[in-house]
Amino acid sequence: MPTYKRVIGGILAATLFTQLTACGTLFFPDRRGQIEGRIDPVVAGLNAIGILFYVIPGLIAFGIDFATGAIYLPGGVTSQVNPADLHNLVDADGQIDPSKLKALIQVQTGHSLPLDDPRLIRHSGSVEQLAAFGLRPAA
Repeated sequence: MPTYKRVIGGILAATLFTQLTACGTLFFPDRRGQIEGRIDPVVAGLNAIGILFYVIPGLIAFGIDFATGAIYLPGGVTSQVNPADLHNLVDADGQIDPSKLKALIQVQTGHSLPLDDPRLIRHSGSVEQLAAFGLRPAA
């Protein structure tokens, strides 16, 4: 097979692949059904690349993402915990008890987090980080 046919076939395969991946509906199927929100810059950027190189498929990708709601970032669900409840989690050494933290998160948010997972990476905070949030260290 001549080299130029392989090059053309490779370019065609790459263009079709980029159009498949440029649609947020394929990347984030869990976002379908949203009506409004902040636009995800990653999905919008991929769709814009689609418009830049292939006008009609890029417009179709934008249309599908807006119609399904996949272009919007997920809703900002937040939960706040009473600071007094957090004081009960700290032992005499200033360490947080993971089982008590897991129970508190379960009660406050309704989500069970795998805090006993060995792959969990734990970071220790500093006084500067607490000060940035307007908190004072007290154990």
